[in-house]
Amino acid sequence: MMNTVNESQRTLYPYVTGSSVIAIKYKDGILMAADMGGSYGSTLRYKSIERLKPIGKHSLLGASGEISDFQEILRYLDELMPKEVHNYLTRTMYNRRNKFNPLWNSLILGGVKNGQKYLGTVNMIGVNFEDNHVATGLGNHLARPILREEWNENLTFEEGVKLLEKCMHVLLYRDRSAVNKIQISKITEEGATVFPPFSLKTYWEFSAFRNPTAGAEGSW
Repeated sequence: MMNTVNESQRTLYPYVTGSSVIAIKYKDGILMAADMGGSYGSTLRYKSIERLKPIGKHSLLGASGEISDFQEILRYLDELMPKEVHNYLTRTMYNRRNKFNPLWNSLILGGVKNGQKYLGTVNMIGVNFEDNHVATGLGNHLARPILREEWNENLTFEEGVKLLEKCMHVLLYRDRSAVNKIQISKITEEGATVFPPFSLKTYWEFSAFRNPTAGAEGSW
């Protein structure tokens, strides 16, 4: 009997996933932040997964969603310029969606080339845009309101890092898939730097944390 081979190998459901990525333009380039958690279903199983990767000399890529699909995306890319990388990713995500074989990721692409800063995002069905600050996952709902209030184009590196840490603190308290071990990266005209991981300081003695169901009597 001949062995049958299933030629259709695809991600039917995301298994190991990463949470939000946040990125901003600052005075000298792009700053990006993500925690290092990897969730297996609803279990926060891995705590040292890197989701910020330099692409060539001029671009930096961050991803939430399925980790293995992110690894496949990284194999697609080479020495493209930031806008070209974003356009390529947008067409790739949309093409895979049309084949009913999507890559289960939301991506952020930042870069600097010839003094021009570029920051854009694309999701698993090809929806994309550029902005001065972007976020994936719950970051779209919890971090971007903070960025709209506090971001400005003249942020120094130190001010930008402080703003990203504030956003990551909010996500840590509200996102069950987030961990307090995070990475921050930057890209400037000189190239990309991914800084060593560090832990956010947390405080869990707020009354709402001690008694989360207070005031919920009678609700569904």
